Amino acid sequence: MEHSSSEDSDISDSDIVEHKEKIYAQLRAGKLKVKYGESAFRCPFCPGKKKQDYNLKDLLQHATGIGAAPKRSAKVKATHLGLAMFLEKDTASSLEKPLQIVVCKPKATKGEEEVFVWPWMGIVVNLHYELKGEAFSRESEERLRAQLSRFRPLQVTILGHDKDQAFCAIVKFAKDWGGLKDALAFEKHFVLEQYGKTDWNKINCRKDDIYGWLARSDDYNTLGPIGQHLREHGDLKSVGDLEREGTQKIDMRVAHYARQIEVTNKHMSELELKNNQNAMKLNRMMEEKDRLVEEHNEKIRKMQKAACRSSRKIIDENIRLYGELETKKKEIDRKGKQLEKLATKSNTDREKLEAAKEENAKENMLLNLATQKKKEEDEKLMRLVKKHEQEKEDALKKLCNLQMQLASKQKLELEIEQLKGNLEVMKHMVDEDKNLKEKLDKLLETLEEKNDEMENIDSLNQTLIIKERRTNDELEEAKKELTSGLQKMSAVRSLIGVKRMGELDHKAFVAACKEKITDAKELALVCSKWKDEIRQPDWHPFKVIDVDGVAKEIIKEDDEKLQALKAELGEKAHDVVVRALREINEYNPSGRYPLPELWNFKDDRKAPMGEVAAYIVKQWKTNKRKNTYT
Repeated sequence: MEHSSSEDSDISDSDIVEHKEKIYAQLRAGKLKVKYGESAFRCPFCPGKKKQDYNLKDLLQHATGIGAAPKRSAKVKATHLGLAMFLEKDTASSLEKPLQIVVCKPKATKGEEEVFVWPWMGIVVNLHYELKGEAFSRESEERLRAQLSRFRPLQVTILGHDKDQAFCAIVKFAKDWGGLKDALAFEKHFVLEQYGKTDWNKINCRKDDIYGWLARSDDYNTLGPIGQHLREHGDLKSVGDLEREGTQKIDMRVAHYARQIEVTNKHMSELELKNNQNAMKLNRMMEEKDRLVEEHNEKIRKMQKAACRSSRKIIDENIRLYGELETKKKEIDRKGKQLEKLATKSNTDREKLEAAKEENAKENMLLNLATQKKKEEDEKLMRLVKKHEQEKEDALKKLCNLQMQLASKQKLELEIEQLKGNLEVMKHMVDEDKNLKEKLDKLLETLEEKNDEMENIDSLNQTLIIKERRTNDELEEAKKELTSGLQKMSAVRSLIGVKRMGELDHKAFVAACKEKITDAKELALVCSKWKDEIRQPDWHPFKVIDVDGVAKEIIKEDDEKLQALKAELGEKAHDVVVRALREINEYNPSGRYPLPELWNFKDDRKAPMGEVAAYIVKQWKTNKRKNTYT
């Protein structure tokens, strides 16, 4: 292409946009010819080139390539950019298939990048006529800002000149890329109206309206109020500089978030370690509990056997004493007969015989009384034994942990009652045999020892009850910790976890309602509605019936809401709501909100503490084995 140096220097880089718009207007008006046939196109600005004919795609590639070339003059780039705009907007739109335009824009170096004043600022001059006869005030700035409102300026500052009272203004735009877009549109408007910077710098420029352009490095470095204001309120930056600053900020944010993630992961590892330690501690506690229960049961079995042996021994002793009394009675009867025989032989011994008979009758009466008392004590003892056996059976059913103390107490009570019976017998026989006093003293001493032992057992029993309550509190606290831990680390396919008792099963309810309702929004509203209905304290669809003398609550099948639910959504949805109602009536009938419960999802039942602890330990060992192999 042949151009003189004077033509190339006619415009500067800041005038490229204006010149491009002029070339585009000439091409649209038909002053420059581009099309030479159905599919033949020529560049009107490269007449001396060997290749003259192009298709539309190649010519568009030629125009955009030269327009983006950094070594071309400003005028050459402007003319080819105007040609590219014409081909893209006017010619390419008439084709049946739109062209995919690829602009190969070489990456400019830092020295070649166009420098603007940032934050983006525009310059408006020739405000002399706009402000003629008016005071320099805030009202004038607002009026100018309203005049430029389509470019969305943030602030307008009017600057005065001391010599000729000509005024200019600085228009400030947003700092982001949207602000740059508004600033370029501001400059383009004045260029199209031929009131741009180039027009202002002409010698014979018109003074009938305001001029405006986007502030660049040459405006920043000028003397006067414009340059001073730009230097005080802005900096010189290129688009590449802002991109690099944005990239640097993003990198800093990424590094910051990476550090936060690292700290979070470390904290999670510490929590996982703490959770594993708690699981091991809980496992040891459960093993110790099982061992203590087994020892306790073994002691109870031994004490039961000892109590049976002691009862049998007491009964055998009573039988033996009853036999001795019968023998004594027979011996007294035999002596009475002998005395009657002797009375017939000698009258002289009559008085002795009468005295002996009286003594014999007295002893016989004492023996009868002792025998009667013995029978009463035996019957009382047997009733007491039966009573204790019944009490022991009831206690074994209701309170297993107190079996050992109850058996010991029963044994001592039996021994005490046996000793009291023996004492009553010996009190009636003390006149007959002086040696019985020693036996009586020994029995009293034994009875005192048994009473002391009974007091010790009562004290031990109270201690064990306190210990049991403390253990129950610890187990309840451990259950809360276990429930909280399972809620945090619960997995989708976990066999054992935490179930919120009384909460509507969302998945099952949605699956049941899909047969009647297909709209997802309506389905969500229905689900939310029934969740709220279940928690309403005023709705209690239960009735009380008597089952084998025990009051039991069951669902009222004729309840209006449940009947409406069954008719509207079906039997399956009705069953899901009824199940949630039963759970909340069992676990929290007064508060009417769901409560967490350890649950075996595989068997659909409540999970005991031992089962949950064993499952957690098993999972921990499995994960540990996997980590070891990996």
